[in-house]
Amino acid sequence: MSRILSAIRSSDQPLSPLEPHPEALRPRQCPHCGLGGVWRHGHYRRKADREGQAGVYRDPVPIPRFYCRHCRATCSRLPGAMAPRRWYSWGVQQAALALLLGGSSLRRAARMSRPGRHTIRRWWGWLEDRFARYRFHLCSHFPELGRTPSQGAFWSACLHRMSLAEAMGWIERDGGGVP
Repeated sequence: MSRILSAIRSSDQPLSPLEPHPEALRPRQCPHCGLGGVWRHGHYRRKADREGQAGVYRDPVPIPRFYCRHCRATCSRLPGAMAPRRWYSWGVQQAALALLLGGSSLRRAARMSRPGRHTIRRWWGWLEDRFARYRFHLCSHFPELGRTPSQGAFWSACLHRMSLAEAMGWIERDGGGVP
């Protein structure tokens, strides 16, 4: 089961395309035990917009929760623009990582984007640690990415072809483990 709803690409309209059909949000099976019969279990609110265009914030965003009657675990579904367990959106992360890929230092990337350099360093380390796994999953869908000689060239080609949110959506659908 995918936590990320790739069909919802913006936090402007977090769940509106699917709200008339709440069953479309419900996963077919529990991500923990794999059995069906997951129930809608309310929602929680999450900050999605730390940037705030012209001082207007779109927070908080309702995130639907689901409950498995078999294993009693809960799970949630996120709009594609929101990164799981992160304060910043995929777009902000992509902009900072693109600066690093373009040759900027951590200090310069932090000055040009909102997150601090320690946060950007952690994001880069996260991509480095999972590079082989993420490359495998993305190249299985986009073989042309496999022709890149290095990690930096791979991520540059990947981000040129699709957004970081889309790439993480593909990886998560394949079970590649997006934190």
